[in-house]
Amino acid sequence: MSSTLAPPAPLRIGPIALDAPVVLAPMAGITNTAFRRLCREYGAGLYVSEMITTRALVERNATTMRLIRHHESETPRSIQLYGVDPATVEAAVRIIVDEDHADHVDLNFGCPVPKVTRKGGGAALPWKTELFREIVERAAKAAGDIPLTVKMRKGIDSDHLTYLEAGRIAEGAGVAAVALHARTASEFYSGHADWSAIAKLKETVTGVPVLGNGDIWSADDARRMMTETGCDGVVVGRGCLGRPWLFGDLARELGTGHGAPPVDATLGFVAAAFRRHAELLVEFFEDEDRGCRDIRKHVAWYFKGYPVGGDLRARLATVSSLVEIDELLATLDLDAPYPGAAAEGQRGRAGTPKRPALPEGWLDSREIGQAASTALADAELDTSGG
Repeated sequence: MSSTLAPPAPLRIGPIALDAPVVLAPMAGITNTAFRRLCREYGAGLYVSEMITTRALVERNATTMRLIRHHESETPRSIQLYGVDPATVEAAVRIIVDEDHADHVDLNFGCPVPKVTRKGGGAALPWKTELFREIVERAAKAAGDIPLTVKMRKGIDSDHLTYLEAGRIAEGAGVAAVALHARTASEFYSGHADWSAIAKLKETVTGVPVLGNGDIWSADDARRMMTETGCDGVVVGRGCLGRPWLFGDLARELGTGHGAPPVDATLGFVAAAFRRHAELLVEFFEDEDRGCRDIRKHVAWYFKGYPVGGDLRARLATVSSLVEIDELLATLDLDAPYPGAAAEGQRGRAGTPKRPALPEGWLDSREIGQAASTALADAELDTSGG
């Protein structure tokens, strides 16, 4: 339900003015061109690519070069980079700028996935203060007139928080905005995001916009986060899984009035969105079988709470053609109404709190020692793409 409060002030990230203070969070295997285009069809904001490995980009890995491509309808174009070596990150940013691949670059310092943190990357990296500073400073300089932002977590765990110092460093390095997922790496996506940390970061970083991320499942959640924390905008990840029209809700709630009319999310409406997503995936992969295989993982998210039987869900999760999708969707009761609370709430895997995977001795010092240097060098060997 939409608020009657006045919309927030317009959000500017460098020269980019957004109609709604909303950013799509990068999600591996999700925020490809197809999903970004679909979200954009419903609302307004900044739609960020999947996380791109800087080494893979510098070495022009074929998968990576495909992932950084944008459809002609996408503007502004946004790419998120992950790297641990200042020179490689700088080189990757220069490629993006010099070859006009994007209008905005984001640096990932928030990924909690073990294969990233165990090599010193993602949410683990800001613990090494000077390394973090060098990466951000060199990237910001290489970006030039292209706005560069930073996305991070509170820290590694409750005893090793990094976000306030990292925020100050990033602001001093010349970033255009900072975004905080209000959990530590050890929390993964479990429990509840600590929105008070977003408020503290906003009090600390005063010269550039501060964006909040974590537990935004509805437009009301986004409004409440901005009201409670004072943040300048929101970053939405799991809340839009199977609900790309959430960006329309957000545009109406927080934007300048350019959002589409409110949707009546009947089962027919959801089925049409699912079908459109599959169509865009087929176009993106240039392969119908591959596109249909990719839509399979979205089935549970789209039809959460709707009267779609287990057998039909299982069949949708094994489709291999658009014709097959059409035949299965035609068997649904397309007039079934929006189921309310059953379709709301958390989406995606929350995981459970766990001890973060880190390089040996990583927490012993804020400086880069020999063991840490070895782990970081190993991380730069990752050229698998994405």
